[in-house]
Amino acid sequence: MKVLVATDKPFAKEAVDGIREIVEKAGYELALLEKYGDKGKLIDAVKDADALIVRSDKVTAEVIEAAGKLKVVVRAGAGYDNVDLAAASAKGIVVMNTPGQNSNAVAELAVGMMVFMARNQFNPGTGHEISGKTLGIHAYGHVGRIVGRYGKALGMKVLAFDPYVSDKSVFKCDDVWAVDSVEELYSKSDYVSLHIPATEQTKKSIGYDLLTKMPKGATLVNTARKEVIDEEGLAKALAERTDLKYITDIAADMQGVLNEKFGTRVFATPKKMGAETAEANINAGLAAARQIVEFFTSGDTRFQVNK
Repeated sequence: MKVLVATDKPFAKEAVDGIREIVEKAGYELALLEKYGDKGKLIDAVKDADALIVRSDKVTAEVIEAAGKLKVVVRAGAGYDNVDLAAASAKGIVVMNTPGQNSNAVAELAVGMMVFMARNQFNPGTGHEISGKTLGIHAYGHVGRIVGRYGKALGMKVLAFDPYVSDKSVFKCDDVWAVDSVEELYSKSDYVSLHIPATEQTKKSIGYDLLTKMPKGATLVNTARKEVIDEEGLAKALAERTDLKYITDIAADMQGVLNEKFGTRVFATPKKMGAETAEANINAGLAAARQIVEFFTSGDTRFQVNK
């Protein structure tokens, strides 16, 4: 059984060593493809792989078609829109993610972004404190819950909206106020921390109408996906509401225009930083390796995303 780790942006050495130990202890072969650059190298490497571990690497229909033996793909991280699920499903390939492994890293970044914007991006001038402000969590999953916990520790009132949380006692247990609609969340929150995935239902769902409902001086914090933002609507809202701010870990397609027009009211990290901690890098890689071993040894598919 051959497990291919294909990472154009490699895992840390400690993570690779841990993955190797898990895979080889199970009696499987580990193959590494790092910093490959050219998609053709990935296509060649995947031809005889039984399992594939990736980070943000694009597992396209072309890659899947070339993988004659592939049975499982694990995305080391929470988001999985870099994998063509339809193509994988058509070939009977199981696709999994590793939810929760990067959550704390992303949550800490989201809180840091709030402070960064509250303090004028650390430029001279009077900023404000986030204590006493209202924080809205849009999607109350692994990351959202941690962001809410940190917000409460910093003295913020925390609201949440997530229609997919079936057990509403979760909100009460966390001392978080669950609102009834996304419109209510945005209209009541000084900060909204965005954690929704990019799906056909959510793409371009955050735009002018929601943003202009936010209170005076509000900030939208995006550590999710750029695709969920209606960029034209965002620009229109920022132009009409000179008090609004936007900070993102995923630069918009029109980020240059936003920077030019709105200056320090907008900010995008130079490179996606959400999972860029040593701890998250190691945790996600090891989790991916364990899931592959459990899949082959016991048929465990609890983290499958293409059911």
